[in-house]
Order: sequence, then C-alpha cells, then structure tokens
Amino acid sequence: MSSDVRKRSVTIAGHRTSFSLEDAFWSELQGIATRRDMAIAELVAEVDEGRDGNLSSALRLYVLADLQGRLAESPDTQNIPEDI
Repeated sequence: MSSDVRKRSVTIAGHRTSFSLEDAFWSELQGIATRRDMAIAELVAEVDEGRDGNLSSALRLYVLADLQGRLAESPDTQNIPEDI
C-alpha cells in the first residue's frame, strides 16, 4: 500500500471539499463507511461537523479512534505484547 498522500474530494453540505490522505487511511475510512452502511461523503460530513483542526487531520484521528476501539473490543488483544 502506498504511503503517498493523495488529494480526495467529496461533496458535503452541497459543496465540494477536498482533503489529503494516505491510501491506508482512505482504505480504512471506506471500510468504516461500509460497516456503518453509509456513503463515504456522509461519513466525511459527520467528521467535518465535529472537528477542531483541519479535515485531513480529523479524518486520520477518526480512523485511529475507530481502530483503537475495535482493537479494545477484540478478545485477541490479550495476546498482543505490550511493547508493540
């Protein structure tokens, strides 16, 4: 997976907005939208409404929080060494 930052665009609240994300974050964001049965633009709009910083950073932090939450819920987390 590429670590290149790519510019993405979606329409939210009736206007086009763009943000820059690495492929890994974009892929995870798409997975979250799929799991929540919503369009990617809807998810971006949701994050956009509650953000404090720029949209790209808010989306990365949203993905991180989702991954941390799913990891905490996973029964396999007891087997992960603490030094990782």
